[in-house]
Amino acid sequence: MKKRILSAGAGLLLLCGTAACSGVSEAYDVVIVGGGTSGVAAGLQSARLGARTLIVEEFDWLGGMLTSAGVSATDGNHVLRGGIWDEFRTELENHYGGPKALCTGWVSKTMFEPSVGDSLFKRMAAREPNLEVRYRTTASGFDRRDGIWHLEIDRGGKRERIAARVLIDATELGDVAKELGVPYDVGMDAAAETGEKEALDAPNDIVQDLTYVAVLKDYGRDVTIPQPEGYDPAVFACCCINDNCVTPKEPDRMWPREMMITYGELPNKKYMINWPIEGNDYYVNMIDMDAPGRAEAVRQAKNHTLCFLYFLQTELGFRTLGLADDEFPTEDLLPFYPYHRESRRIHGLVRFTLNDISDPYANTLYRTTIGVGDYPIDQHHTRYPEWSSLPNLYFHPVPSYGVPMGVMLPAAQPGLIVAEKSISVTNLVNGSTRLQPVVLQIGQAAGALAALAVKENCEPSEVSVRKVQEVILDDGGYLLPYLDLPSTDPRFKAMQRIAATGILRGRGANVGWSNQSWFDAEKSVSEALLREGLRAVYPDVAESSDTTSVCGRSLAAMLSEALGGDAAAAVGEQAAALFEEYDAERPLTRLECAQLIDAVADPFHRFEVAIDGSFLPGDKADTDSK
Repeated sequence: MKKRILSAGAGLLLLCGTAACSGVSEAYDVVIVGGGTSGVAAGLQSARLGARTLIVEEFDWLGGMLTSAGVSATDGNHVLRGGIWDEFRTELENHYGGPKALCTGWVSKTMFEPSVGDSLFKRMAAREPNLEVRYRTTASGFDRRDGIWHLEIDRGGKRERIAARVLIDATELGDVAKELGVPYDVGMDAAAETGEKEALDAPNDIVQDLTYVAVLKDYGRDVTIPQPEGYDPAVFACCCINDNCVTPKEPDRMWPREMMITYGELPNKKYMINWPIEGNDYYVNMIDMDAPGRAEAVRQAKNHTLCFLYFLQTELGFRTLGLADDEFPTEDLLPFYPYHRESRRIHGLVRFTLNDISDPYANTLYRTTIGVGDYPIDQHHTRYPEWSSLPNLYFHPVPSYGVPMGVMLPAAQPGLIVAEKSISVTNLVNGSTRLQPVVLQIGQAAGALAALAVKENCEPSEVSVRKVQEVILDDGGYLLPYLDLPSTDPRFKAMQRIAATGILRGRGANVGWSNQSWFDAEKSVSEALLREGLRAVYPDVAESSDTTSVCGRSLAAMLSEALGGDAAAAVGEQAAALFEEYDAERPLTRLECAQLIDAVADPFHRFEVAIDGSFLPGDKADTDSK
């Protein structure tokens, strides 16, 4: 059951009847600039929490890189189904006839037609009475006065001034943050700045290759296009195993031509062409270009993809494959815009580094996480002229991880939340957080954060981390990426809440290509280890070197020390309610310990955490009771 909270929109509308909002035609609680992957998720979540929400989208579709950019093969989080990511997957399965119907290509287990993805996102948006979407509309002129954003929206030359309490930048390249003067980074970081041993000695402005995706279908007849401008077959000669290839850039990644095409096979016999091996990846850093410069960069990227298509047709014999005429409603049948793997990365209240992923318990950011990822660090650079001089981070393994909330909050711009790929992460971390399921979750958390800020009449940076996390959990989302339980399991929330306190910690693992994390739910835990975890939250718990597995009796003793009173009766009562069979002397599993600690002590709600994950002074439960 999803939460519903009362909107503050009426209050804003009343305020906008005064001089504070003179000239404003519409007032919203939350305005989201960009209806892409994070923008649509933010809009859905914000509206569901009762906030009057507007999405401003430049083009005709919702979904961003998943739809408008044509990358309709999702990467990662196949098992970690939660929140709006899970909702979208379920919508796809219902549309196509089950999970197996989405396994058409070999690059992903979730493949779909971009037009279908757009229609499903629009269907989800239409169910929310508090959500409005304006297509073919741009936003500019952002100004914040007396805690209210004023901005101008433009649709075909018709301009309108609107107001909002909270603004979310969900643009593809972080353009709103740029306009507002939020500091940001572009390109590769220096190891001395980030502390990442995998980073370079000196920073640069080199970004990942982008891709202008194409979706093809088989017409059963020759549909070879005219030779594009500047066509050079040598550029694509080593895209697959064929007679044209002599010196491949990546000899260990060569596939037969049939495998190259079916890599991105979509339902209904269409083919997504997003081929990274000397295919239609294209290097250009267009992030800080002006509008004419970007337009020219897009034109060149499109032409590069058309050259690749021409190579497929004329050199590899795929003459019956042509641009699908029933996907994108564009004149050239290509997506609305390219797939940007990289954008600006703001300077946020928190900066998420590769070290935070590799060793999550070296600090306390894990206590603040609002979404999860399990994809390796994946960087595309082979179209950069000097690509061989860059670090080779092809699928650099990491444990699965949680994304901290503070990455969405600029360090020096109140009232603004930043989503999509422009969050405060390092260049290396962006190689994983840029993937579609992670960005959907970032958007969902941004929407929750915005709606709670409106409800509580405070800055987004002042919203309780735990309240945002509770919304995520209530909507079936993950805080930490443990594979032990699906989010539908009734024990899931207790495991997640206790893990988010650090009382019981998980472990990361790399198994083949799979990046994992486990709570080890069915294992036992020693008294020494559990006491150590409890002491971080409850200093009155005594230390111990006892390696005996914790049982109900010993857990009751620990909680008695933690809570300052006899907890034996409460532990027994909760155990009887939670477990079919309970013996106070039998060893408890880690999951059972988590359930009992959650039910008896409730440390997740009792102790609030700061944006860096440190515990805030005071007992929240006592404060709330006064």
